[in-house]
Amino acid sequence: MTTKPVDTVLFDLDDTLVTYNRSTQEVLDEAFAAVGVEPFFAAEAYFARYEEFLPRTDSIEGLREACFAAVADERGHDPALGRDVADAFNARRDHGDVRLLPGAREVVDRFADDYRLGVVTNGHPDVQRPKLAEVDLDTAFETVVFAGHDTAPKPAPDPFDRALTTLGSTADRAVHVGNSLASDVAGANAAGLRSVWIPAYEERATAEPHYRLESLTELDERPWA
Repeated sequence: MTTKPVDTVLFDLDDTLVTYNRSTQEVLDEAFAAVGVEPFFAAEAYFARYEEFLPRTDSIEGLREACFAAVADERGHDPALGRDVADAFNARRDHGDVRLLPGAREVVDRFADDYRLGVVTNGHPDVQRPKLAEVDLDTAFETVVFAGHDTAPKPAPDPFDRALTTLGSTADRAVHVGNSLASDVAGANAAGLRSVWIPAYEERATAEPHYRLESLTELDERPWA
C-alpha cells in the first residue's frame, strides 16, 4: 500500500514540548508536609488514576481532589485527608511555571512552513493554556484539542479525529508526536495516524510506535519523509 505524504503534524504537550520547572513529586511532598502527614502515595499513583477522573470532573482542582481521595481510601486513609492534600497541592501548583524542552521551539518554527500544526493534549484548558502562553506557543498551532474536556481522553481516537477535521487533513496524511506509549502512541495508532514516540520516562510496552526518537531535535530528519 502506498503511503501518502504527510501534511499535518500533531504534538502532545506535557513532557513532549514543555515540562514543569518543579516536578509533581516535589509539589506533592510539599503538600503532605503542609497537611502535616507522612506521605502515603507517590506521584506515580496520581498519574495512574489521572485519566480515570479526567472525564468526570470540570476542573483540574476537582480532578485532584477526587483522585487523591480515591487513592487515600484505597490505602486505608480517610478520603477527606486525600482531599486536604489535594487542596494543599492545588495551592502550590503554578501551571505557568513551565519551560520548553530542548528543540521544541526550533521544530515548531521550522515545521510551520511545511505542515498544518496542532496539539492534542490530555488536560483541562485552564491547565494547558497557561503552559502554551508561558512559552509563547499559544499562537503557534492552528488547533489545540483538550482531550478529556473537548472529547474523550487519549488513547481514544476522538481527539485526533477532531484535530484532523479542524485542520482539513486525514489520518493517512498525519503524524502525532508524543512521549507516552499508553496515550500518545496507542491513541494515534487507533486513529490511523503514524506515531512518533520520544520517551520521557521508563514505560511498559503497551503499543508499538512507527518511529522512536531520542529527542525533538531528531524530528528535523522527518523520519516519515
